[in-house]
Amino acid sequence: MSLELRALRADDAGGARAAHAELAAEDFAFLPFFDAEEAWDAYLARITRLSRGEDLPPGIVPWTDLYGVVDGVVVGRVSVRHRLTESLERVGGHIGYGVRPAYRRRGYATALLGAGPAVAREHGIDPALVMCDDNNTGSATVIERCGGMLENVADVADGRPKRRYWVPTR
Repeated sequence: MSLELRALRADDAGGARAAHAELAAEDFAFLPFFDAEEAWDAYLARITRLSRGEDLPPGIVPWTDLYGVVDGVVVGRVSVRHRLTESLERVGGHIGYGVRPAYRRRGYATALLGAGPAVAREHGIDPALVMCDDNNTGSATVIERCGGMLENVADVADGRPKRRYWVPTR
């Protein structure tokens, strides 16, 4: 497994758009604030500004995204939110990740999530809150493998209970 973690580039347009479409079927927004009508370079510039905290919509916090790329193919993403809002404390947490269906069960989720705590630490976060649906045993296993300690299982507004984990960043 030769997973490269990096920001998206101009040559990632096709793979990133495909990942976004695949994961949209699972209600996962792979590309934040994505607009399919927007030119890829314009999207990259806009998302860079937003992630740095420039012109953020209300309720959105700055974040860092790292995309997992294997042999030129975008296979997944880890996002680290630089602070929590009330909403992120209930659903979302500091760190979120996703892997394209065809690339699951190969260790990429563990590698992606495993990169998140170092980024969180750079922003003064310790420990980091990571969540998954209570019935998502694959994700729960990944979080636990990355040092996550289960705090509780919380009921949330959409009716899908969430497992709340704290992952050390130091």
